[in-house]
Amino acid sequence: MDKLTSLKKAMIDYYTGDAKRICHFIKVHGFASVIERLENLDEKTQFIIESASLVHDIGIKPAEEKYGDCSGKLQEKEDYAPAYEMLSSLGYDKTDTDRICYLVAHHHTYDGIDSPDYQILVEADFIVNLFEDKASPAAIKKAYETIFKTKSGKEMCKTVFDVFAD
Repeated sequence: MDKLTSLKKAMIDYYTGDAKRICHFIKVHGFASVIERLENLDEKTQFIIESASLVHDIGIKPAEEKYGDCSGKLQEKEDYAPAYEMLSSLGYDKTDTDRICYLVAHHHTYDGIDSPDYQILVEADFIVNLFEDKASPAAIKKAYETIFKTKSGKEMCKTVFDVFAD
């Protein structure tokens, strides 16, 4: 079994009984995968993005256990350790693990995005969150203007939500 499939299975097991969270990371992974490929990124970067998209919310469980809350900043605070442990247990090398953990520990921080892997993870998560949160057309347009930077992410946002007048 390849590493991404093993990671996806491990995350499904991690969230046993929590269909909402399982479906969330599967959707984020799907959008990240489409955006990265449309952006013609190299295979290594694609692997990093896809791995990060699968574990991006791994800190929700420990945040809820420790604080009774899973806000974005608490997720970021709690993401690193369980992500590192899971990736290491699945044979990810240290360089990849460090990068993936960095991304998941910052995916709710929107200033200072400085790389395609970081940008695409944020865009994919935004598309899914805008949908799941039933965001208003105004909120979608605001996110489009302030968050989306990649050509493919912008196109995906416009296509998914269809709230943009030409």
